[in-house]
Amino acid sequence: MPEKVRLTSLAHGGGCGCKIAPAVLRDIMSRMPQAAAFPNLLVGTETSDDAAVWRLNDEQALVATTDFFMPVVDDPFDFGRIAATNALSDVYAMGGQPILALAVVGMPVGKLSPDTIGRILAGGASVCAAAGVPVAGGHTIDSAEPIYGLVALGLVHPGKVLTNRGGREGDTLILTKALGVGVLSAAFKQDRLEQGGYDTLISTTTQLNVLGRELSGMAGVHAVTDVTGFGLIGHALEMAQGAQLLADIEVGAVPFLPGVERLVRSGVRTGASTRNWESYQDLVQELSPVPHWKRDLLTDPQTSGGLLIACAPDAAGSVLDAAHARGFGAATAIGRLAGRSMGIRPRVRLL
Repeated sequence: MPEKVRLTSLAHGGGCGCKIAPAVLRDIMSRMPQAAAFPNLLVGTETSDDAAVWRLNDEQALVATTDFFMPVVDDPFDFGRIAATNALSDVYAMGGQPILALAVVGMPVGKLSPDTIGRILAGGASVCAAAGVPVAGGHTIDSAEPIYGLVALGLVHPGKVLTNRGGREGDTLILTKALGVGVLSAAFKQDRLEQGGYDTLISTTTQLNVLGRELSGMAGVHAVTDVTGFGLIGHALEMAQGAQLLADIEVGAVPFLPGVERLVRSGVRTGASTRNWESYQDLVQELSPVPHWKRDLLTDPQTSGGLLIACAPDAAGSVLDAAHARGFGAATAIGRLAGRSMGIRPRVRLL
C-alpha cells in the first residue's frame, strides 16, 4: 500500500499557477490554424476566451471547455472540489449553464492509494452535483504528478454568449472575488498558512461562479471573463485587447483576501506571478507608483478566481446587487475601459 504523502509534494506547481506563461502561450497559439471555415463556431481560439462555443440551432449553443491542474492543497477531497469549481467557471463565464462533465485524471498510482484518488474524484463530483451536473465519464492515466480536472459542457442562447471581447468605451470594470489565492497557496506549501487562511482559501476557490449565467441576460453587460492563472492584470489585458481599448484599474479599489497583504509583504509569492509580469509588463503603464507587494497581487495567479465584468455604468449597480445576492461579498467596481489614441496599443493602466 502506498504511504500517505502530501499531494502538493508530488507536484512542481499547483492550481492555475501551473499555466504556461502568457507570452509563451501566445507564441504557441499563434501557430494554431484558424477555424474560419466553420460558421457554427461562434467562439474559437482567436481571442483567448474561456471556452469554445458552437451553435446548435437558433435557441441553443454548446459551450465546451476543459481545465485541469496539479494539487493546490493536500486534502484530496478539497483538491477535487477546487479543480471542479475552476473547470465549471469557464462555462459560467461564457454565460452558460453547465449540463455535463467528464473527469480528466492523471495519478501516480504507485505513490497514491486508490482511496486517496477516489476522494479526489469524490470532491469533484460533489461540486458537480451542487451545480446540477453529472460526471458522466472521463479518462485516466498513470502519470508522474497528480492531475485532476474536468471537461465541462454547457448550454447558452447563441445571442446571449458572453465573451472577453465585447467591452465598450466607458464601461465599468467589476471584480467579483478578492485576490490572493496564489499567495495563500504558496504560504500553505511553505507551512506558513494558519487555519483561518486555509479556510479562506477553500471558501473562495470552491465558490461557483453561477453569477455568469445571470449576466448573459442582463442589459448593459458587454464582456465577461474569469480571473485565473494570468492574474488580474493579464485577464484585464485580454479584455482590453479584445475591445481595442485601455483597461484602467484603480489599484486602491481592488479587494484582497484577508491576510494576504501580510504574507506578500513578508516575501510569500508564486513563481507564476513573476512569469506573468515578465510576459506582459511592456503593456502595463503605471500612472501612479504601485508598491511591489501590490503588483505581486495584481499578477498573482488565481485558482478558481472571480469574474471580471465590463458593463455600462448605469448597469453597474444591478450587476453588483446580483453579485452580492449570490454571496460574492467582495464584488466591487475596480476601474473602467477607456478609449485610446491612434497608434497606442491596447494596454492596462494602473491608477
